[in-house]
Amino acid sequence: MVLTTLADGLARGIDSATSTISETFFEPTLRLGVTGLSRAGKTVFITSLVANLMDRARMPGLVAQSEGRILTAFLQPQPDDTIPRFDYETHLAALTAREPRWPDSTRAVSELRLSLKVRPQGLLSGLQGPRTLHLDIIDYPGEWLLDLGLMEKSYAQWSEHMLDRMTRRPDPGGFLPMATTEAAEAKLDEPVAQRLAKAYTEAQNAARRDGFSDCGPGRFLLPGDLAGSPVLTFAPLPPVSASRGSLYREFERRFDAYKSRVVKPFFQDHFARLDRQIVLVDALGAIHAGPRAVEDLRRTLADILTAFRPGASSFLTQLVLGRRIDRILFAATKADHLHHTQHARLTAVMEALTRDARDRARFAGADTQALSLAALRATTEEVIAHEGRDLPCVRGTLLDTGKRAAFYPGELPEDPAHLLSPAREGASEWLGQDYSIMSFAPAPLTLKPGEGPPHIRLDRAAQFLIGDRL
Repeated sequence: MVLTTLADGLARGIDSATSTISETFFEPTLRLGVTGLSRAGKTVFITSLVANLMDRARMPGLVAQSEGRILTAFLQPQPDDTIPRFDYETHLAALTAREPRWPDSTRAVSELRLSLKVRPQGLLSGLQGPRTLHLDIIDYPGEWLLDLGLMEKSYAQWSEHMLDRMTRRPDPGGFLPMATTEAAEAKLDEPVAQRLAKAYTEAQNAARRDGFSDCGPGRFLLPGDLAGSPVLTFAPLPPVSASRGSLYREFERRFDAYKSRVVKPFFQDHFARLDRQIVLVDALGAIHAGPRAVEDLRRTLADILTAFRPGASSFLTQLVLGRRIDRILFAATKADHLHHTQHARLTAVMEALTRDARDRARFAGADTQALSLAALRATTEEVIAHEGRDLPCVRGTLLDTGKRAAFYPGELPEDPAHLLSPAREGASEWLGQDYSIMSFAPAPLTLKPGEGPPHIRLDRAAQFLIGDRL
């Protein structure tokens, strides 16, 4: 086992060194990971980002574009033949149709290569021809990202963690009464194991629908071709001194198999090869769900950094240590659900939520940033007089009814501590305030030549993630 691990590490190191040398002296490649927690809008983000990099009239915040140095951008075949291609054309067609609709959400890893031809800058720019940067965008479910934290935990540690959190979450399948010491000590009975796994999965899905973030393992929520397999048939159990052949020992074995056969290959094949990362977060959804969901989100974002390998990346460090993620962007999505006068407050909330995570990354040498954005703007703004006061509202098409409506979601506090403090203290609801959200359908688009889809601060996100390489 040890020799196999060493051999795998050596092979990956040689592969990384070869690709690093090739990219440094020929055409550089930047691998951007895009992930997000439930309902954060990963597919829409990638689709709008690519569309706006190809037609850049709405990207003034991307410095290379404002300087006129990006000559063209075009899609190319991706370098990884075994990874599904991100279905950009289908997703863009859904968003730009006469009756637009949101595209299907991310359920597996996919990839897309966008190549940008850029004129160099600086004193020697006149002596050099255009150069090409290959941007490889890797899309993967946020649930799988949370799985990487399991690599550092034993089955007993994971069980204690999840059982504690589930006491404050919905349990529609009655899992907690089933997960008893007697059940853990009993001899393995496969139908019992399946019932426990099913009830546990129902509880995780219910918690996710209620706005909680730390739900998993990820493949329990997105099983794919592993559905029904023993590697997904386990659940947390209370600690016992169980004998061999007991339910506890079998669940412990399956938990270890999940780490080695599901989580570890994902890390080696995809995650460990990333250069930059954006984590999309539905912060407004968590605020609407209440203080407990906000605190759960804060802890989850802090735990995410244990999965990354952040640090300053250079030619030498890539050769010696392999790739390191040197820039991480935490982005609160759906900024178009708020009037622009509240965007700074949403950004401040995002900064506060990710403070622990960003401090860890910066200590390791990575550059981090938090902002609020809307990859595709689905609303317009207006001010409505109501009961003697002016309410800054947004107007859009409601997703469930198809009717146009104006919406006032409530006012976020100037000080994010007014949200995070009651969340840390375990409050069950917001005191004297109600934060609402609505689900809007995408708005019909009429794009002029050279324009990508309308957005909010997508150009600033692109500048942080790739601007230094253009």
